Amino acid sequence: MSARPFHRLLIANRGEIAARIVRSARELGVHTIAVFSDADAGAPYVAMADEAARLGPATPSASYLNIPRILEVASERGAEAIHPGYGFLSENPDFAAAVEAAGLVFVGPSSASIALMGDKAAAKSRMQKAGVPCVPGYDGETQDDATLRRAADDLGYPLLIKATAGGGGRGMRSVEGSEAFSEALSAARREAAHAFGDDGVLLERLVTHARHVEIQIFADSHGDVIHLGERDCSTQRRHQKVLEECPSPAVDASLRAAMGQAAIAAAQAVDYVGAGTVEFLLDDEGAFYFLEMNTRLQVEHPVTEMVTGLDLVRMQLEVAGGAPLPVRDSLTEPCGHAIEARVYLEDPYAGFMPDAGLIGAFVPPAGAGVRCDVGVQAGQVASGDYDPMVAKIIAHGPNREVARRRLSAALQETTLLGPTSNRHWLVQVLEHPAFVAGEVRTDFLDSPAAAALFEPPLLPSRELAVAAALRVGARFGSQTGWRNAHPFVQTLRLCVDDATHEVILSRGEQPHALAVRVGDAVHLVAIRDERTPRPQLLLDGSPVALAVSWDREDVVFCVGGRERRCTPWSPSSSGNAGDADGTVHAPTTGTVLRVEVTTGDTVAAGQPLLIVEAMKLETSIVAPVNGVVEEVLASPSHQVKKGALLVRIAPTPVEPPA
Repeated sequence: MSARPFHRLLIANRGEIAARIVRSARELGVHTIAVFSDADAGAPYVAMADEAARLGPATPSASYLNIPRILEVASERGAEAIHPGYGFLSENPDFAAAVEAAGLVFVGPSSASIALMGDKAAAKSRMQKAGVPCVPGYDGETQDDATLRRAADDLGYPLLIKATAGGGGRGMRSVEGSEAFSEALSAARREAAHAFGDDGVLLERLVTHARHVEIQIFADSHGDVIHLGERDCSTQRRHQKVLEECPSPAVDASLRAAMGQAAIAAAQAVDYVGAGTVEFLLDDEGAFYFLEMNTRLQVEHPVTEMVTGLDLVRMQLEVAGGAPLPVRDSLTEPCGHAIEARVYLEDPYAGFMPDAGLIGAFVPPAGAGVRCDVGVQAGQVASGDYDPMVAKIIAHGPNREVARRRLSAALQETTLLGPTSNRHWLVQVLEHPAFVAGEVRTDFLDSPAAAALFEPPLLPSRELAVAAALRVGARFGSQTGWRNAHPFVQTLRLCVDDATHEVILSRGEQPHALAVRVGDAVHLVAIRDERTPRPQLLLDGSPVALAVSWDREDVVFCVGGRERRCTPWSPSSSGNAGDADGTVHAPTTGTVLRVEVTTGDTVAAGQPLLIVEAMKLETSIVAPVNGVVEEVLASPSHQVKKGALLVRIAPTPVEPPA
């Protein structure tokens, strides 16, 4: 790793982490150069930086993963150092080596350290030699299916298949029994090859009902290595973290010291320099096992910053410039407690299907102990080409319960209208008794105890009444002023959250109010300035907070803490990827990975037709009906838009019972 002072820094990333790096660099007097794809030209971080340069089209391979283009921009703009952020090229040893070869400072560890820890099998072997506890498993070079199956059967189930070349949950599958191994192996290989260009895997015994606890380490080029305590990342789904906290509810001072020393030994074993994270599984008896080392800054670094008072990005920049660590001792006792929530554009009630589109309104929270790291703004179009995280909301307090309550309140105060987000769902997780008690394990969100978290919230009649008033007001009323929507009684059919509803509208008894009958309930609704982000709403005679965003013919609104999308009703209104008439549409914007059928194939309802990837998530799209494939309109590697027709099936007539 090259270590020397620098004054011009190129940030090879996007979104909230790019903005975060700009802020710390500015405090050090370092000139920042942002890079952006066509999709990010209007993103906040681009305007924040001292200067910015276009990389190319939105596709990551043509922009944020394009090493030659990034180095070309660095040369053109006179950059002396490059910060990779996290994701994209941050753990790519070829990128680090290319930066080093160009005579620039790479803000991170050496390419050799990244390469060693990026190879999960080699890293595990090195950790075992360094005395770091590891999970039993198979990490051999022989990778044929038969060898891996024998190793799996010898190891025993349940087990975990992991990509050797990457992390972040990509190329990872859990296997409960031998009969499911082949399918899981195929899926893990396919995902690993797509994400990392390498389909190699290793096998590990699955440590069930464990916590995911990671140690933040920091090392300088002068031989000093310290740890800054632990973060508990057990609240996760599909191996993707949802909530993170510092300190862990399960770690005391003695366990912190033991895990910290193991993490330091791991860093020393690979001559590490910079910020890194050593991840462990922690069982209920206090035994811990090495998972992997992330050779970069972590998404969840703010919780460590809030309990230590340190700026980890500033430390990265200083260490990369050759300075010694500003603190020489490892953390023994954190100051208070911090919890972070990752706000994603995805639908937790529909398998975490990612979403994209126009962000009509975004108002971050504020208040004591609350921090918001954000990468978007109102009026920006969130692209489906990248990770769906748009913000991180972090709360700090003198103890865990205060931090938890503050974070829950901050999420409830946040306005985010446009694409579907997980904001409301995060509040539900924070309020779940298991999280309140600090008893969450990595399998929690897949357990029966969490089943209620995935039940779609019911649409209260009062919210449906507001949707109707917004829809009718837009059609018949002027855009300002209190009004009656229409002088006559009428029946209105509308689609809210992909479900069709019917209401009856009439003039309300109160002046300028609309009476909306929803089943047996009648609500009086009056809305003023519905085309503004914060209209005035009187609901049954009382003022109620309302946030609204218009997206062409759709209206997205929030009343009662839950975002709803109301679309004009049509006979084909449906939230399903496949309809009863045999047409199959893309449930989200993404890339077609595989097509499983061809024209003329006979298919059964539920049979996989194709696989679409969107924002790191693979979605299998299945046949809605029995029938014969008439037409396939998608092919591998093609980009498809949400709602695009993918497959047409001629349904097979149902035979009447004999």
